[in-house]
Amino acid sequence: MTRGTVARVAALALGLVLTSAALHAIWSVIIKQSQDPVAFNWLQMTPAVVLVPALVIAQPELLDILSGPTDEVAHFWGWAAAAAVSHALYMFCMGRALTDADLTLVYPIARSTPAFLPFVAGPLLGEHVTPGGAVGIATVVAGMWAVYTRGKLQLAALLQPNARFAWLTLFATVAYATTDKGAMASLDGLAWPASVPRPLFYCLITMLGGCIALTPLVLTRAHGAQRLVTCARTDSRRAFGALGFSLVGYTLLLEALRTTPASYVVAVRQTSVLFAVALGAAWLGERPGAARVVGAFVIVGGVAILGIAG
Repeated sequence: MTRGTVARVAALALGLVLTSAALHAIWSVIIKQSQDPVAFNWLQMTPAVVLVPALVIAQPELLDILSGPTDEVAHFWGWAAAAAVSHALYMFCMGRALTDADLTLVYPIARSTPAFLPFVAGPLLGEHVTPGGAVGIATVVAGMWAVYTRGKLQLAALLQPNARFAWLTLFATVAYATTDKGAMASLDGLAWPASVPRPLFYCLITMLGGCIALTPLVLTRAHGAQRLVTCARTDSRRAFGALGFSLVGYTLLLEALRTTPASYVVAVRQTSVLFAVALGAAWLGERPGAARVVGAFVIVGGVAILGIAG
């Protein structure tokens, strides 16, 4: 590709990821407002049980594509299975974290993925972070920590008991970002005569697998079945509305992952912290201090560095 084409691809990926970040912040606020975030997250994933079979019936060529004997197909299903488990753990841990703690505590910890993803993406996916990319990632992470700590080093606060599921959410995010990248790389290598976009189909497949894997975790909670029934009665409309934000945002993210290293994509997506600060003030009535506002701008600066370096 020419330098101009590369620049256009990078600009498109940046736009996709920023839009995905805004939608993710909105989605997280909606989950926080639900009565039972864990049951709410499970409810969001249930439409895939109907949508995936309907899509396969409408486009049977999908089965031909993904049932072949090639190594690429086998690699895809291996990554997809790992992604389903990762997404189930993510949805469970995030739901528990938002049940136990405030969004302003959970979100910055859970979205600190850029600090850890390169250690996983490098060995598994063969990605290498350039010096400029490393500076951008470090800047984004520094801004995120400033947003959380209000400019102070509060290690004890980060390790408090009600933050444990936020940390588990972080590690689950690292896992699903890595498996999503591997799955999309495998899927991109297959011939694709179907009209449904690859990212959308993969998103639905992952939702279906995640819903199946999440079900035992939800049901083994105290009064698990009753929690699901109550959530379905009271929060169905809100859950399916949240699903719309999630589906669009996640599909945009997957499209960006097709052409851009996972470390960069995940780092830029952490600008959702910036959107979350704004939504926390406007939607939840929170009052971010000066340090959090400065931290939000530091995040934007890190994104700019990533755009130049990437």
